[in-house]
Amino acid sequence: MIYSVHGILAVLELRDGVYYAVVETSGGVAYEMKTTDTTAGQCPKVGEPVTLLTHFSVREGAVDLYGFFHREERRFFQMLISVSGIGPRVALSILSFVTPSQLALCIASGDSKALVACKGIGNKTAQRVVLELKDKVGAQEMQSDKSLEAISVPSTGSAISGAESEAVSALVVLGYSRAESVTAVGKVKDGSSVEELIKGALKLLASRK
Repeated sequence: MIYSVHGILAVLELRDGVYYAVVETSGGVAYEMKTTDTTAGQCPKVGEPVTLLTHFSVREGAVDLYGFFHREERRFFQMLISVSGIGPRVALSILSFVTPSQLALCIASGDSKALVACKGIGNKTAQRVVLELKDKVGAQEMQSDKSLEAISVPSTGSAISGAESEAVSALVVLGYSRAESVTAVGKVKDGSSVEELIKGALKLLASRK
């Protein structure tokens, strides 16, 4: 199993609704990995060094590599794809919308409705996630995850408010995912108005391409 890949981030792009990261290693081999919006938002600029934890998948003749910035995100991805009816694409969609801590809270509290807003998730699938993973989620996963940017859970509203919330909404309208919008706005330290936050976030998002 490939545990992780370290090298230079050669490509980070959105294709058919999924982010792809290509990391070129020192040996000259480049690995293409599918990843979440959250990891894409945490990645450095193209051309800079990066380390991604990986999950190697072989199924029905398809061979894919998935990359994650954080260990807990990879672990929850692996738990999600163990649920009947949940494939890698849906698992990426869920983890692009909520952090592992938020997902753990939804599962532990039985709040399947919070997951329905995730792309590709219906009521029955959300209930199956909660039912099959409830015994696998412990208290430690529900603690505040400071290593990841806060992303709102659909049923509880946004984790940010005021000018930041308006700035995130504006970026989403411009075509950016909610996860990368939240991450970018959160990194703009000096902006106080909506306009300043949007301008600063756009600069960060543009520099990453």
